[in-house]
Amino acid sequence: MTNKFNIVGKNFARTDAYEKVTGRARYAADLTFPNMLLAGQKRVPTAHGKILAINTEEAEKLDGIEAIITYRDIPGKNVTGLVQKDQPILAFDKIYCPADVVAIVVGSDKKVIDKALSKIDIVYKEEPILSDYTKALDSDAPLIHPENRSNLVVHYPLRKGNIDKGFRESDIVIERTYSTPAIEHAYIEPECVIAVPDFRKDVYKIYGSIQNPFTCRRIVAEVMGLPLTKIHVIQNELGGSFGGKDDTMDILAARACVSSCRIKKPVKILLSREESIIESYKRHPYTMKYKVGITKQGLLKAMKIDILADAGAYASMSPFVTWRSVVQATGPYEVEHVHTDIRAVYSNNPYTGAMRGFGSPQIIFAQESLMDELADLIGITPLEIRKLNGYKQNSTTASGQVLNQHTVSLHEVIDKAVLESGYINKLKANRQQTIDISDHLYLDNDEFIDGDTTRTGIGMACSFRGCSLGAEGIDATGALISVQNDGSVYLISGLAENGQGLRMTFSMVAAEVLGINPEEIYYLEQDTSRIADGGPTVASRSTLVGGEAVKDAAERVRSRIESVLTSFWNVKKSSKFIFSNGFIRIADSKKSVSFSEACKQAYLNGVNLSAYGWFKGPNVDWNEEVGQGPAYFTYVYGCQIADVQVDVASGKIYVKRVTAVHDAGKIINPLSALGQVYGGVTQGAGYGTIEEVIVKDAVIENINLDEYLIPTSMDIGSIKAFFVENPDKFGPWGGKSLGEPTLEITAAAISNAVANALGKRFYHLPLDLEQIKIGKTLHQIKGGV
Repeated sequence: MTNKFNIVGKNFARTDAYEKVTGRARYAADLTFPNMLLAGQKRVPTAHGKILAINTEEAEKLDGIEAIITYRDIPGKNVTGLVQKDQPILAFDKIYCPADVVAIVVGSDKKVIDKALSKIDIVYKEEPILSDYTKALDSDAPLIHPENRSNLVVHYPLRKGNIDKGFRESDIVIERTYSTPAIEHAYIEPECVIAVPDFRKDVYKIYGSIQNPFTCRRIVAEVMGLPLTKIHVIQNELGGSFGGKDDTMDILAARACVSSCRIKKPVKILLSREESIIESYKRHPYTMKYKVGITKQGLLKAMKIDILADAGAYASMSPFVTWRSVVQATGPYEVEHVHTDIRAVYSNNPYTGAMRGFGSPQIIFAQESLMDELADLIGITPLEIRKLNGYKQNSTTASGQVLNQHTVSLHEVIDKAVLESGYINKLKANRQQTIDISDHLYLDNDEFIDGDTTRTGIGMACSFRGCSLGAEGIDATGALISVQNDGSVYLISGLAENGQGLRMTFSMVAAEVLGINPEEIYYLEQDTSRIADGGPTVASRSTLVGGEAVKDAAERVRSRIESVLTSFWNVKKSSKFIFSNGFIRIADSKKSVSFSEACKQAYLNGVNLSAYGWFKGPNVDWNEEVGQGPAYFTYVYGCQIADVQVDVASGKIYVKRVTAVHDAGKIINPLSALGQVYGGVTQGAGYGTIEEVIVKDAVIENINLDEYLIPTSMDIGSIKAFFVENPDKFGPWGGKSLGEPTLEITAAAISNAVANALGKRFYHLPLDLEQIKIGKTLHQIKGGV
């Protein structure tokens, strides 16, 4: 297969790498415009209440303040939301959470702006705060959005088989509850957006670190009461996003645009790190109750799953995030009888939305922990129980989908991971470990005072993941390729480069078709006035869907060039053209021409070499009442195995090695794919061991990176990545999804490894020092589950 390609499958450095490492890349905070002003935001003083008055008179008296913007200045709609319209751009009558903003202060000096913000007085009446989301559906719980008459955001059921029959047929039935916390995206670049009025064209241009420019355009247009063509969103370089610069950026852009409209000048909103953590949405906290039935032979018979997700103050992406969870809640395992309910609920906590993994890291932690515990109960290894129950070709998912339209590679990735990690021998060795307390090893004042307190462990976790949006939305996007008469090439996609390496990947796809060097393709930044809406850049859909659109556009251009050369050389239309290394030739012929010369001939013959490509995935049907149907048109599979060393005295976990094996179809750029694995595993390790947004009475307590910890290169050892390539019938040459699958299983693998080391299970993430430290109840520890 390697010889089939000239470009695809080879290592190419990202086209934006040099600009970023040399400091030449321009982020939104680097931009300035004539007469540009700054804006600060006045936040509410409580987590829940009624706003009685907003007094700005004292603030308006300060010299240097151009304007103070409130909800009264919004020309269009003040309430927005990606799914449910429940979030005010500027709060006016009610306080839903501490991140709410009531006013924008615009001026030229930050110190003056800060002083003005302090002089704005908000008169309000406190209301009971709902911070414990597990009580949101209690009859006496405060209603966050009273108009809904409930705190329920969304409920997805899934029913397969007969759950009572499944439990009757089970030899062993266990019930476990798992929980995971809110997580901060922790991108290095805080949010920044600039609104610039262009009165010559009567439009507003929005510049910023915006993940989904077309969504942003729609929201801003609604708030401004303008048609889409009057809002141009231009994406700048993103210093990280991971799903976090979506609706937060839309709202900031709308506030900046309203301010710019009022004062007729450019306005920049730049958040500090503290403001970023307060304002941005988080990964959903989950509480997951699993009841599982299994036979003595190890066959899964029944799963009853009840999941509660904290949406926070606003619905945001919760309907989409929790839908993915219900699809994947049983893991990549065949279960005959399934009864699943997942609910997202409102609270006064920071609202939650899209984050890399999108509803899967939580449930994978739960179900992969269960698999290890079940294996221990029936006396087989974690590997054996997964091989026994794991999806195979033609398996049926919990939603009734028969997996027969793609290569089901779960066993292949497991076998590769086991081989490369040395899993079997390490598992046997770890189970021989004991902590000898017969002599000097004991706890005194919670500290071990003698003996070796470190233990090693190994753990695995597996996943299957539906690619792209599936039944969540329309899976379609476009791309535009414009070849100039000298052979140089412009490329722009309907999807956005968010730091994932999309520019080079798409350039490689186009270059493979046209036979040119991908580094010579000029990739245009996304601008909503240049190309049609290609949907959101989410769900790891860029290569699969966007790559197909680029390939389609390139093939259209190539076909036109072939037609020109057919006439130019006077050869048969059936002639086979070969595009390679910047030249075009006919197979079994000496006829050859450079790509640039061929483009010149096309120009001289009046042939247009600009082409718009489009790809739409196949339709999938979903029955929301019972959670049945083909949720996605294709899937990817992964297995990760973690080696850990645990100091049971201090509670410190050191992740020595992670072996990550993923089937993402055809790998377009192996160098970029490795980067996805390294980043995903590192983020997953943070989720598993140290990261947690600490919320008390709906207020975030760790609002800076000195208190909210993220992993560094010192916190993880080696990451060994391997790819199993099973090209799909969709995607460019069968390329599929990789970005999110690399993160979603790491925390579960680490948790199972720590359990293997210590002989105790864990039911909450992160595995912090207090959980790991054994405490005064230590008697005898045997490694292994």
